[in-house]
Amino acid sequence: MSRIAETFGRLRQEHRPGLVTYTTAGDPDLARSRKILEALDGVGVDVLEVGVPFSDPMADGPVIQRASERALAAGVTLDGVLDMVAQARPGIRAPIILFSYANPLYRMGFDRFAARAAAAGVDGVLALDLPLEESADLRRCLCAAGVDMIFLLSPTTSADRMRRAGELGSGFVYAISRLGVTGARDALSFGIPELVTRIREATTLPVVVGFGVSTAAHVAEVCRWADAAVVGSALVKVIEAHGASPDLIAQVTQYVRGLRE
Repeated sequence: MSRIAETFGRLRQEHRPGLVTYTTAGDPDLARSRKILEALDGVGVDVLEVGVPFSDPMADGPVIQRASERALAAGVTLDGVLDMVAQARPGIRAPIILFSYANPLYRMGFDRFAARAAAAGVDGVLALDLPLEESADLRRCLCAAGVDMIFLLSPTTSADRMRRAGELGSGFVYAISRLGVTGARDALSFGIPELVTRIREATTLPVVVGFGVSTAAHVAEVCRWADAAVVGSALVKVIEAHGASPDLIAQVTQYVRGLRE
């Protein structure tokens, strides 16, 4: 059983929803990214999403775009991200998901990437801009390496594509709560209950909802329907604000603890 499946099995046994966090690798630098991941795991985050910085992050809003720009300006590469994950993995309990666009993975080569990801302790991969129809090669490589491939579903995804994502993917499905790019919002989308209901009719994989989730109230509301909620941009904004401060880790852990209240 994969680490992701074990995690969602444990959450079901404990009758509680999960908390997933997103951070961009290399923001503010790889050494502190590792410390952030260790701190998030230490305060009980259930799944850690690690963003691979990319020059054209078309699904991401301004906060994560700036994080990618800072990481790329510091010379962070996919190799460097995998090295950082490998160093962090022994001290981390939570599953680690790489959140990437397809191009960096393709450029490394899907076979080499999958082998390196597995060796580093990556549990799942989400390639944002790789459609189901083009995913066979990456999926084959990840499957052979024992790494889950996770697909995104949106409010406009058809029932047939939801079913196929459930059949071809593993670990969980990532539901985008609203159309558009990532970013914190004052209010959640009204369509989350309907979206999660439609996904559950199409697959038995756990459903994780992200995009626009930033407060404890948002997390609680999303988890009335989903198996877990993802908080990304709001956390990256905390890192942006305190990246140069010795209080960075304290600020990050304080913010994440607040999401459970």
